[in-house]
Amino acid sequence: MTVRVLIVDDEELIRAGLRILVESDPAFDVVGEAADGAEALSQVRSLNPDVVLMDVRMPHVNGIDATRHIVAKVPSPPKILVITTFENDEYVYAALQAGASGFLLKRARPAELLQAIRLVAQGDSLLFPAAIRQLVNTFGATRAAAFADRLTDREAQVLRLMAEGLSNAEIAASLHVGVETVKTHVGNILTKLGARDRIQAVIMAYESGFITPTVS
Repeated sequence: MTVRVLIVDDEELIRAGLRILVESDPAFDVVGEAADGAEALSQVRSLNPDVVLMDVRMPHVNGIDATRHIVAKVPSPPKILVITTFENDEYVYAALQAGASGFLLKRARPAELLQAIRLVAQGDSLLFPAAIRQLVNTFGATRAAAFADRLTDREAQVLRLMAEGLSNAEIAASLHVGVETVKTHVGNILTKLGARDRIQAVIMAYESGFITPTVS
């Protein structure tokens, strides 16, 4: 099944380059482009993409507000992958909190971008542990949350492994359980924390102090 992609960036040259790259993979189809967040929201509603490549710094409506509106107002919203110039950026952190499934630097290799689209289209989060720790250290607000009272010991283990960037299969191998068991634990964690996805759960864990965001 072809993955439908919408490209959002205020620079026409970048949009053109991304289109050429994305369409080089027959698994992807670029269904449209947008130059700012307001146009992105309109295009999402009319084109129904699976994945949105979202710039964060744009005039009029930026990528953060666009992400927030898409997640909140579009039924079955697409996955949003933030494409950014700076990884340690308050805009990136805000976009992840708003509902983006991950971020990738504009200087990333072409193969990395295509793999990132593939991952988020499958419902995975693009989680870089060191970058998330740095973002939380720099921009995160401390929140009081009794995580230990909400999670079982096994769920707490799974959350810590999620924060290390492990996939469900890697967590399953680490804990010597089945992948479906891990999926159940992840679902329970998201429900108990009121988290939208893995990234939000990990950010909440860092901000609460459940996991200490020490940057190596």
